[in-house]
Amino acid sequence: MSQITEHLFLLKDEKYRDFMALLIPNVEADRVIGIRTPALRSYAKELCAPENEFLRTEFLKDLPHKYFEENQLHAFIISLQKNFDFCISLLENFLPFVESWATTDQMSPKIFKKHHSELLPYIEKWICSKKTYTVRYAILLLMQHFLDEDFDKKYLEKVAAVRSDEYYVNMMIAWYFATALAKQYDSALPYIQKKSLEGWTHNKAIQKAIESFRVSKEHKDYLRTLKIKLPKKCSN
Repeated sequence: MSQITEHLFLLKDEKYRDFMALLIPNVEADRVIGIRTPALRSYAKELCAPENEFLRTEFLKDLPHKYFEENQLHAFIISLQKNFDFCISLLENFLPFVESWATTDQMSPKIFKKHHSELLPYIEKWICSKKTYTVRYAILLLMQHFLDEDFDKKYLEKVAAVRSDEYYVNMMIAWYFATALAKQYDSALPYIQKKSLEGWTHNKAIQKAIESFRVSKEHKDYLRTLKIKLPKKCSN
């Protein structure tokens, strides 16, 4: 066991482990240590100190990780990087090994805010990936960084074009369009009116928009009329 993994086990919380294991059902329970996020973030900051460069570098190269919290720690270390090119190189190495929505969704480098134009080519590549969580991450980045001042209608088209059988991809598409309906309603609405999304995803996007405080009552009332009646699943 590596020095870092040994330290992670010192931070474990058994009750939190049981809770966390339920939230990430695709990760085996015996690969969840049970560490609260603030403790992991604090340890990531510690490892980013200059004196821990060797230990940190060896850990980042040691892929795939065994434990869920090792992946979380890896994500938090990436998020702390201040050099865009280096951050991207770490992401390119790590994304193929990401195996849960929790790791994807908590990987948010602040440096990306200053490098939108340089980030876009990577998003365009990642959204075409065959890896579930790479695609989810690409859509997440479009939602986080390109629905405000750098918004372009073509990004809606890119997300709407994604087709997947993966729950965690489709949920992110729904989340993206719900957020787009809150921030760019006039541009996003036609995709709902024309039923451009897969049926389940379409309804989930409407549901999440209706639950949002950022969508007006008038818009919510209209969105309710656009829900699709889906066929009931047969049960044996």
